Amino acid sequence: MDYLVGISKNSRLIKDVDVPSTLVRKAHQNLGTKVSATYRFQYQARTWKHPRWVVARPEEGELGSNPRFIISSRYDDGFKLYCEQYCARGDMENRIKVQQLCLFADRTSNSQWWTNQWRLALSGFAYTLFERLRTHLKKTPFERMSASNLRLKLIKVGAVIIRNTRRIRVLMSDGYPYKDELSALVRRLVPDSLPGLPRPDSTGERGRCV
Repeated sequence: MDYLVGISKNSRLIKDVDVPSTLVRKAHQNLGTKVSATYRFQYQARTWKHPRWVVARPEEGELGSNPRFIISSRYDDGFKLYCEQYCARGDMENRIKVQQLCLFADRTSNSQWWTNQWRLALSGFAYTLFERLRTHLKKTPFERMSASNLRLKLIKVGAVIIRNTRRIRVLMSDGYPYKDELSALVRRLVPDSLPGLPRPDSTGERGRCV
């Protein structure tokens, strides 16, 4: 089993990366922007039986130096270990946090296992739908919104629904600030391949119609 975990910085680790940290600092002074790099070396703490591979990420920016360290059982490229694998782990944790806080994945308090599993499955389906919806939200005010904001400002919208044999009309209030963006989104979501399906209209006497 391989491992890849973060390790707290200490005076010895910082001393071991003094040379690459100096190079990163000079690059930051010359370029004027945040500069970071990766540096791999072997390190053995006093209580360890043998040395292990450590990847350092010295970084220099406007707020000063910000070195980070990770330790791994794998001998691999430092950039790949830190940027592609360790940072990807953090991104996955953020996705789990979104599902827990915004889509109620933490509501598993029932005494029955299958009930909790079903709630978690519904939360997973909701997360998948929101992520699929994001592909249609590029270059819109919704592009960088969290799932909770999307649910509040895009899904939970008050409207009047009128249904007849030919179409379903959704009349939104003129006071809804995202009525034009929502209308454009619905147009993109309606499949063009269905014959006879009316396209969403943007007019209406009682408000904006989708």
